[in-house]
Amino acid sequence: MITNISIISVFVRDIDASKAFYLDVLGFEEHTDITLADGSYRWCTVKHPKQPEVQVHLTLPGPPYSAEMVDAINREMDAGGVFGLGLNVDDCRRTYDELTARGVEFVHPPQERPYGVEAVARDNSGNWLVLVEPREYSAADFD
Repeated sequence: MITNISIISVFVRDIDASKAFYLDVLGFEEHTDITLADGSYRWCTVKHPKQPEVQVHLTLPGPPYSAEMVDAINREMDAGGVFGLGLNVDDCRRTYDELTARGVEFVHPPQERPYGVEAVARDNSGNWLVLVEPREYSAADFD
């Protein structure tokens, strides 16, 4: 029986730069950073201090994906069209201001939505980070 989600993978351009972004800019904490003895693979995960049971795996596009798939992933990252993470925030407008001051690029500033206030940012690899200040809603709120 599945009991929970434990790891979410996010493709990145540079593991060190992405790790620094998630730690220093977003406030995550390091979980694991191991490189195989032959240097062929690096397993790097970060976690949010309020949700330590979920690891975000920062990984480079590569095997077992085909070269064609790796190229496609890289093209989509270049275009800034890859979804990364959905993140709940306690105050979307304040978080927007804080992250903008830290140099984070936003695709959409905070906007009212039926489910809360939402802003969309990009991490340093171009992945979308959807920030939501959630509120209660029902299907009727979307009419």
